[in-house]
Amino acid sequence: MAIVTPGVAPASVLVTGQSPRWLRQWAKFARATRFEDLPREVVARTRLVVLDSLGAIIAGRAEPEVAKAGARLSKTAKSRRAGSPLIDAFMGGTAGTMLEIDEGNQYARGHPGIHVVPAVLASAKLRRVSGPDAILAIALGYEIGARIGIASKLRVTMHPHGTWGVVGAALAIAKLNKASAAEIKEVINLSSSLGLTTSRRTMLEGATVRNSYAGFSNMLGMMAWDLVKSGFTGEADGVGSVYGGIAADGWQPDEMVAELGQRWEIARNYFKRHAACRYNHGALDALGEIVAAEGGRIDPGAIASMAVDTYVWAAQLDHPAPANMLAAKFSMPFSLATFIVNGAATLDAFRDEARNDAVTRELAARIAINEDPALTARLPGLRPARVTVTLRDGRVLKAEALTNKGDTEDPYTAAEVREKFMEVASPVIGRARAEELAAATLELDAAPSIAAILSLSETP
Repeated sequence: MAIVTPGVAPASVLVTGQSPRWLRQWAKFARATRFEDLPREVVARTRLVVLDSLGAIIAGRAEPEVAKAGARLSKTAKSRRAGSPLIDAFMGGTAGTMLEIDEGNQYARGHPGIHVVPAVLASAKLRRVSGPDAILAIALGYEIGARIGIASKLRVTMHPHGTWGVVGAALAIAKLNKASAAEIKEVINLSSSLGLTTSRRTMLEGATVRNSYAGFSNMLGMMAWDLVKSGFTGEADGVGSVYGGIAADGWQPDEMVAELGQRWEIARNYFKRHAACRYNHGALDALGEIVAAEGGRIDPGAIASMAVDTYVWAAQLDHPAPANMLAAKFSMPFSLATFIVNGAATLDAFRDEARNDAVTRELAARIAINEDPALTARLPGLRPARVTVTLRDGRVLKAEALTNKGDTEDPYTAAEVREKFMEVASPVIGRARAEELAAATLELDAAPSIAAILSLSETP
């Protein structure tokens, strides 16, 4: 029977049963790769990604919604005699994205680390996991998730959290369980179908369900492994199907294996110091240069107006009156205004007290955000922004940033990443405990077990 409806093909055409070449190569690579095969830079960066993720999780866990959800879900899991590691993985990913301070990867256009680290940590409740095994699993999970992001273009209406991160978590768990190449191929295919239908509008409106997306990735990634071991199967090319026409377009399978084992995406990551969406960071860095040149502070009342020319995704964040903390982190006018008023874009600079400050809100209303197509054309390698501050005395102050501080092109040092961890984790678990946790995490590659890290990261 012939099918004439556009976009619909019969099963006789679609069903091939053949796995693509890139997937076969990836399965062999993931199966064969040992901790000893990882370059030193990858090991060192993975330790920092774990430290940064732990800081984000610990700080996020103190938020009221996370604390309440954790208590309710844990109670539900106990009443149903379900395993708590799944809840731990979910809550870790959710907490880690609550405050918008977790690391990311500009080339993948997302946050691979927080989609993998909580699942690996939760797995330590099921089995003994050594430091080297954890680093290897996280590096591999990060790698495949990030490469899917690179090899495809998510629909512009979708949020990247909760999508390809499921595959990253699933591969990490498979590696911890010493999966065969055939099992790795199956878990990649199966987990590719488990991503969420995420909405980009959530971040713009401040809909905090967005913060659960990474939690689901970690939980579903863990479940994918159990499904495969139970006999469930995925498509022959699940990733190609989902990211080549369902959730994304422009699928380039060759990107999945380009320089595989030589170019590691975790070594091209970025870390954040501003507690806001990364799209704001270039403008915040440029504004920081202007403020520093003026002696470290500019009176908000002295500013007549401010204008930012930047790339498309940053220009989208133009709402000057955010409704809550999450929306404030995705508002460039507010981010710049709170930076001026509070001296930095810290965690507290986005909370309700700061968001409701009349001076900050009035200043945000005087800030205009515009896309410059020439700056958009410089993505993804650069994240440029030009900031112009016009003062009431007639002076015009200007600065430009091509990259974000913390990007792989302008990285933070290990000491700076550790300093950030101490800033966000100490208020929750105490400075002495945070110091001990930081030291243990930065020696993760020598740890016979990650149990101590799990214990130290718990809220007292």
